[in-house]
Amino acid sequence: MIGFLIRKTFYDLWDNMLKIVILNLGFFLTVLIPVFLPRLFSRFAHSIALEMALSGIGIFVCSIYLAAAAATIKSVSDYGSIDLSSFLKSFKTSWPAGLLMGFFVFLFLLVITIVLPFYLSIDSFVGLGLAAFIFWTMFFALVSFQFFFTVYARLGPNIIKSVKKCLLVFFDNSGFSVFMLFHNFFVLIISVFLAFLFPGPVGVLLYLDEALRLRLLKYDWLEANPGENRRKIPWDALLIEEREKTGSRSFRNFIFPWKD
Repeated sequence: MIGFLIRKTFYDLWDNMLKIVILNLGFFLTVLIPVFLPRLFSRFAHSIALEMALSGIGIFVCSIYLAAAAATIKSVSDYGSIDLSSFLKSFKTSWPAGLLMGFFVFLFLLVITIVLPFYLSIDSFVGLGLAAFIFWTMFFALVSFQFFFTVYARLGPNIIKSVKKCLLVFFDNSGFSVFMLFHNFFVLIISVFLAFLFPGPVGVLLYLDEALRLRLLKYDWLEANPGENRRKIPWDALLIEEREKTGSRSFRNFIFPWKD
C-alpha cells in the first residue's frame, strides 16, 4: 500500500507541478508575516508581548492558508486537478481549522523555545522527567494531528469530529502514522533545494490526503466484512481499481507525455 501511495502521489505532483508551485509560493509569502513583521515593529517599539502577538497573527494566517490549500488539492487525490479559482472559496469553510491549528503551532513553538529549555535547566530528575513527558506529548500530538487539515477537508468541516477522527486514525494506524511523519519531514528537507516551492508544504498536504483517502478503503472493507481480522487487510485486492486508474509510466512518459 505504501509503495502505491508514494507512486500515485509522485504522479499527481508531477501532473500538477505548476499549480503546486503557485500554492507553495503563496504560502511562502504568508510566512513573511510572522518572520519579518515582528522585526519591523521592533524598530519602533521594543515590546516582547507585541512581537509575540504579531508572530501569533502570522502563524494563524499561515495555518488558515494551509487549511484552504488542503481543501483545494483534495480533488487531485480523486483523479481530478487543482482548480485555483476554488482556493479563495475554500477560506470560507477552512478558516476554523486554520485557527485551531494555528493555536496548536503557536503553543508548540512556545513549548519548544521556552517550556522545554526551562525544565531541562532544572538540575534534577523531576525537571528531566517533566521535559521528557512534554517532549513525548508534543510528539504524539504531531503524529496524530498531521492529518487534521486533510481530515477536516475530506471528512467534513466539523472541528470536534475532525479532532476525534485524527486520534482514531493514529490509534488504529500508529505505525503508518509515524512513518508518515518522518516521510513528510524527509519531503520538506528535499524541498529545501527547490526553495520549498516543490514539493513543499502543499506537496506534503497532497501526500497526506492521498494517504487518508486510501486508508479509508480499509474501513469500507471492514464495514462490509465485520467478522474479518482488521490487522490483515487485503490491500492487493482493495487497490486493484486504484492501480488501474493510476497506471504506470516510464521516464519517457514523464518528460514527453504528448508522445505516449
